[in-house]
Amino acid sequence: MREFNLHERLIDFAVMIIEISKGIENSKPGNHLSGQIIRSGTAPSLNYSEAQSAESRNDFIHKMSIVLKELRETLSCLKILRKANLYLISNDMMEKTQIEANELISIFVRSIQTSKEKLKKDNTNNE
Repeated sequence: MREFNLHERLIDFAVMIIEISKGIENSKPGNHLSGQIIRSGTAPSLNYSEAQSAESRNDFIHKMSIVLKELRETLSCLKILRKANLYLISNDMMEKTQIEANELISIFVRSIQTSKEKLKKDNTNNE
């Protein structure tokens, strides 16, 4: 997947999360999780932008790892919302968002693995 498309996909994911947050039950746990999911669900796009300006391969891997961490946190939050039945939007929207989170996680796991392999290869070639 081309970088531009991946960034757009992360932006679209952030918008999905914002829409979900609008449909979270107005209660103490709902409000807590709403704030949490907005932070973790919008962070991947912002951190991916930073990764594109990384100063080194190590810096790139670090920033991409933050993206992955935020995506996993968002997925956990989505699961909690579903299990606690704290959302007022359609099951389809929740399911679609969880599927997208899983797909993005897979993309970033592989991207980080590839970058680590290249770093290791670079280090071996420089010895």
